[in-house]
Order: sequence, then structure tokens, then C-alpha cells
Amino acid sequence: MRKFNQKSEFDQKLIDLSRVARVVAGGRRFSFRAAIVLGDKKGRVGFGLGKGSDTSLAIEKATRNAKKNLINVPLNRDKSIPHWIKSKYSSGQVIIKPAKLGKGLVAGGAARIVLYFAGVENASLKTLSRTKNKINIAKATIEALRSLKWK
Repeated sequence: MRKFNQKSEFDQKLIDLSRVARVVAGGRRFSFRAAIVLGDKKGRVGFGLGKGSDTSLAIEKATRNAKKNLINVPLNRDKSIPHWIKSKYSSGQVIIKPAKLGKGLVAGGAARIVLYFAGVENASLKTLSRTKNKINIAKATIEALRSLKWK
């Protein structure tokens, strides 16, 4: 069992926190939804969603969900991906291309956070969809990394 003062092996970042509502007979009931990306920057990354009555509960649930859904990303010695990949999740669509050593991480928004926590240091990502939905873009990036294979 982990003690409270121990540091986790994973770093995490909150990419979305919003107040959501469901309509019942007496009016609206509000809760919070949190989206978290966590990873060890060595090839393991996960994404999780959580809902709760307050923000700390939602963040805690999202963190647990992200740890359950960890994936391994194959990285080459340039800290890049082995080949280019195209992926789609709902309305989010991304293309990830490998880059040479020293090029850096060229990506934006939620996709950049996912690649950073996966340990990818040299890659180029293009978001093809018109959506600005961070959750769909993050999930599309995770799906792309999940489908990577060594050539």
C-alpha cells in the first residue's frame, strides 16, 4: 500500500475539467467531469475520464481510470515512433509522423500532452479534424499509439 508522502511513478496532467448536468424532475443535478493524461515518459501512457460530485473526486476517479487503461508505446532510439500512423476516434482525427533526433515534438493541445507523457520527444502530429474537442483528440492520439507496431 502506498503512503501519502510517496511520489507516484507517473506524472499526470489535467486536460479538461468541466461542470456537467443531468436533468431530473426537480431541475438540474450538477457534477464535474475530469479528463487526465498520465505517463512515465518512458513508453507508458494512459487516458482516463472521471465524474464526481466535486472536482477532487472526479480527478481521483479519472486518475484511477487512466492507470487501468495504460498502453505501451514502442519508441526507437531517437525517442520517436517507428512509422507514421493515422487514427480516428469519433470526430477527432490525427496523423503522427516520426522525426529525426533534434527535431522536437511538433504537436498542439491535448495531443502534445499525450505524446509528451508517452516519452515521444521527436515527432510531428497533425490534427485533421475540425473539432476542438480535447477528449476526442486525446483519445484519437491514444488509439494511434496503441496501433503502432515495430516494422
